[in-house]
Amino acid sequence: MLKTEPFILNIGPQHPSTHGVFRLRATMDGEIMTDVEPVFGYLHRGLEKLMEGRTYKENIPLTDRLDYVSAINNNWPYVLALEELAGISVPARAEYIRVIMGELQRIASHLLAIGSLMNDMGAFYTPFMYMFREREKILDLFSMVTGQRLLYNFMRFGGVSHDFPAEFLPALDKLLRTLPGFLDEYDALLAENEVLLGRTKGVGRLSAEMAINASVSGPVLRGSGVRWDIRKASPYSVYDHLEFDIPVGTIGDTYDRYRVRMAEMRESIHLIRQATQQLPAGKTMNNVPLRFRPPRGEAYAQVEAPRGALGCYLVSDGSETPYRCHFRAPAFLNLSALKEMLIGQKLSDAIIIFGSIDISMGEVDR
Repeated sequence: MLKTEPFILNIGPQHPSTHGVFRLRATMDGEIMTDVEPVFGYLHRGLEKLMEGRTYKENIPLTDRLDYVSAINNNWPYVLALEELAGISVPARAEYIRVIMGELQRIASHLLAIGSLMNDMGAFYTPFMYMFREREKILDLFSMVTGQRLLYNFMRFGGVSHDFPAEFLPALDKLLRTLPGFLDEYDALLAENEVLLGRTKGVGRLSAEMAINASVSGPVLRGSGVRWDIRKASPYSVYDHLEFDIPVGTIGDTYDRYRVRMAEMRESIHLIRQATQQLPAGKTMNNVPLRFRPPRGEAYAQVEAPRGALGCYLVSDGSETPYRCHFRAPAFLNLSALKEMLIGQKLSDAIIIFGSIDISMGEVDR
């Protein structure tokens, strides 16, 4: 039997398939990974420390930059935590607007995640362009409301920064009528594609027990067959007024994580339809002083972001700046299961498994 000498292989931190400045230090036995050490910190900006020197409102744009692929969802737990701490109410119309924009952001994020995953395989560049074609339509809607296409600074304590302009709902309805057909087309092209099945089926398996023990959340957790979603388990905003299913996988492989994200986009479309039908009239903001000083205390709020459970722990000392603000970043915790998913796999599968986690390094290196 041929024996090989183990060697160390560094993947990244500047590699096109590491989705940011992320380094993977792999111990190789031939083509098989026998040990893996994820290395991050290259993008660290000390964002949580920066928030201690800014007023509560000035910190909202910083939350956009936690995960720049789903900025609107990152505003949400921060404003929820302060609203809970200070007892600030939110108008009903603003709650529905938050849900509509948050679910649109989820679709945009999943489109990027799935398109990038296909591109990582080296044989599917066309699906990447298809995904960006549809994602562009969502960014146009965001620009229509906020004037921005990436970092929106949208949510506020007690509401949202902008109401929908008159042309938004007709444009949104047009998008919702075409998106399901696009997803059907995408499924017809890829769901049973031999290359996709060969590269993802049984690759990077993560058991339900391991996923729970590693505090994994989001599509990675649900891909392992665990039916858990904060929008159902601990409803916030108006999610308890809306109906939707929680898609799950069966064996927790790369294919299951891909299928869960595809199904979640369909559920997001269903949620947005319900929210637009129930959207009430009224104001979108309750007045909160510019240099607001919440009472002393602490609060924790969490939302179901595109990458999983995103939480914000906020501590107030009664001043106009937070004493402490800490985020539970789902991408950071989802990475804790990467080693279990990679050991025993071939190097050629490493990037695909890593891509199926769908991390954002801004969130990991906060």
